[in-house]
Amino acid sequence: MDYRTVTALLVIVTVLLLSAAGCTATTEENVPGAASVSPADEAYARGVAAYADASYRTAEERFAEAYALSTGAGDPDRARIARDAMFRANRTYTEYPFNRSAAEAALAETIPGITDAAIADWLDNRAQAIVSENETLYFSDVANNYLYAHFDEIRKVTATSLDFDYVARYAWSGDQPEGTGPYVNPVRYAGAERLEVPREMLPSSGVLKIWFPLPVETDSQRNVTVTNLSCPDFIVAGPFTTGVIGYVYYEIPAGAVNGDLILSADIDFVSYEQIFDGIDPAEVGEYNTSDPDYLLYTRSERNIEITDAIREKAREIVGNETNPHLAAQMIYYYIIETYPYSHVPHYSLDARVPRVAESTYMFETGHGDCGTQSMLFAALCRSLGIPARTPGGYQMLMAEAPGTHFWAEYYLPGYGWVSNDPTVAEAADWTVISEERQSAFKDYYAANLDPARLVFQKSVDIPMDPALPDDVAVFRVVRQFPAVVSDTADYDLDYFWQGNFTVSLAAVDQ
Repeated sequence: MDYRTVTALLVIVTVLLLSAAGCTATTEENVPGAASVSPADEAYARGVAAYADASYRTAEERFAEAYALSTGAGDPDRARIARDAMFRANRTYTEYPFNRSAAEAALAETIPGITDAAIADWLDNRAQAIVSENETLYFSDVANNYLYAHFDEIRKVTATSLDFDYVARYAWSGDQPEGTGPYVNPVRYAGAERLEVPREMLPSSGVLKIWFPLPVETDSQRNVTVTNLSCPDFIVAGPFTTGVIGYVYYEIPAGAVNGDLILSADIDFVSYEQIFDGIDPAEVGEYNTSDPDYLLYTRSERNIEITDAIREKAREIVGNETNPHLAAQMIYYYIIETYPYSHVPHYSLDARVPRVAESTYMFETGHGDCGTQSMLFAALCRSLGIPARTPGGYQMLMAEAPGTHFWAEYYLPGYGWVSNDPTVAEAADWTVISEERQSAFKDYYAANLDPARLVFQKSVDIPMDPALPDDVAVFRVVRQFPAVVSDTADYDLDYFWQGNFTVSLAAVDQ
């Protein structure tokens, strides 16, 4: 019996258990021959009902009760089902820690001089929120997102904290080669990835299943080498550095770990700047609409979703334009002019039922970060029959450590995959520069890409082999951190261990 069947049965049990007072109900206990409902099943059923009623904190408590009861009864299979339901309920609301007064306080502290009216307008009309137990809860970055949406405010912060000349070093470079593209100006990077988990954070038994991300060969990222992988005896699949996603898969018995768990890899690759400024729309070829890649990158997916509203908006954006390059460019500028960057609750979106695609979430709410902006770009392009995807991993545009990042690509016959980066382009609005330089910066990222990138995957929602299990709480959209699955852990390893993963990189002489 799979999780969906168990849930359906328990919803029926819930109806029986929670019959209205004063009504006569027939329960399974007084049906001759019917099996009795265990306390663990009752608790789980109440969790299902609470979740359906948007009482996510209560649902987590009921699932936790079911987990404890099933564990105490020596039923590990039901315990795992209840535990994962508990994790999903927690992920649904945990990125929303603020009630109304706490959200107001966060805005007042982050934005000196903000008025009560501005706070009320933001919280009532713009801020990301969720309702649980009939209480409105606000997203953890409610204050920072106000800054991103108000350029005059964020410029006060970046005036002393952002070296925009450094960020724009490729876009404003005067030595971009002509006629030798599209892949030029190679930069070799070397460094390491490291997952380090203290012993006290490890489960005491069972097997740890870990999908550890690695660089992947692309048109712009070449000569990928991975050396000194930790724990080679426990590698079950990989390392994979070709295809659509890079990773190595481990199965590590908890009992085999002496002390802290440390997984690491030394990585080396060459990243190329991508220069597509010279595209001639008249030279763009015809799509082979039966090609498997064309079909893959023009269809609707879990987080790049093609809806009727998306199709209508895409047609509105491009008007009568039918050239795929010119249409994609129009969509790029629409994204950066219409959707200001903001952080979003990725884990909640991934866990929440009913589910909402990240592209649809941004389209409907106006909120999205680099991945969400790029997924919306891809959805709009795909709705017009233009193949598009969202590669990503890390970027090194800032002087400090690499930061997680995603961007976009669209495919043109005769030219290949053309990259753009709506999020980096929008950074030009966060600083005071001339309109000419701002325009040059945005134009660069419309069809070019700097070489300060580390690519782990060529798009989002990419399956791996072995696949992530369908019925567990694990983040599925992207692989910027290891995915972790354990049948025995009593806390959400996949959620909390991401803070124990680091990437270090430096440019080296070739």
